[in-house]
Amino acid sequence: MAERKKERVQILRQEEIAPGIYSLWIDSRRIAAAAKAGQFISIYSDDGSRMLPRPISICEIDREHGALRMVYRIAGAGTAEFSRKQAGDSLSVLGPLGNGFPLKEKKAFLIGGGIGIPPILELAKQLNCEKQLILGYRDSHTFLLDEMQAQGEVFLATEDGSLGTKGNVLDAIRENGLTADVIYACGPTPMLRALKAYAEEKQMECYISLEEKMACGIGACLACVCKSKEVDGHTNVHNKRICKEGPVFDAREVEL
Repeated sequence: MAERKKERVQILRQEEIAPGIYSLWIDSRRIAAAAKAGQFISIYSDDGSRMLPRPISICEIDREHGALRMVYRIAGAGTAEFSRKQAGDSLSVLGPLGNGFPLKEKKAFLIGGGIGIPPILELAKQLNCEKQLILGYRDSHTFLLDEMQAQGEVFLATEDGSLGTKGNVLDAIRENGLTADVIYACGPTPMLRALKAYAEEKQMECYISLEEKMACGIGACLACVCKSKEVDGHTNVHNKRICKEGPVFDAREVEL
C-alpha cells in the first residue's frame, strides 16, 4: 500500500480556467509516483479555525516531473483560500487517498459531469482502449475541453443547449447512437444514479466515483459513508466508506 502522510508542498502554478474553476499544479514526487486515476488528496487550510481538509480529486499525474494537477470549484471559504495561492506558495496535503478506477481494455464511455470532469482526464490518459468521452456542462463555460479532445472523441451535453446535445450525458449518448462495454463516470449523484440504471438495463460494467464531504480521508471517522448492498466488514452494517473503499465503486456495490 502506498505511503500516506501529511506534507508541505510547493505550488508550481495556478490559474482560473472557467468562472470559479481553478487549475492547481503542486510539486510532490512522492504522491505523483504512487497516485492512480480516480484517487484524491486532502488539502488543509492555513486558517486554524478550519479544521477539516478539503478532498480534491486528482486531474493529472506527471510522474516524470513529480507533479500533480487538481481542478476544483470554489465552494466555500477553504477553496476560496486555496484559489488565492500563487506559484511559489505552499500547501499542506495528505495523499494519495482512496481507490482509483480499474483499467479495463474494453470499449468505454468516460463520463464526467460538472466538477466531476477533472478525474476523467487522467483516466483517459491511462486507458488503453477505444474511448468515447461524454462531458456534461451547465452552459458554454467549459473547462478541460482541449485536454479531453486530445485523448479521444468528445461528445458534449449542456443544460441550456448552448453546446452539443441539449440535456444530460445520457441524452448525448442516445442522440449520437453511442455504444460501449463499460462505463466510467464521475459527477453529481442524479447523473450517477441514471448511469447505474442505464448500465443495468444494457448489462454493462459501470464504475462510478462518488463525491462526499470527508474528514479524516483514511476511513477512521465514518463521516463519509454511503449505503451498500453488502454488509461492510469494518462497520458490520450496509455502509461503505467513500474515502477508503471508494471513491470509485462498482455501481452494483452501492445504493444511490
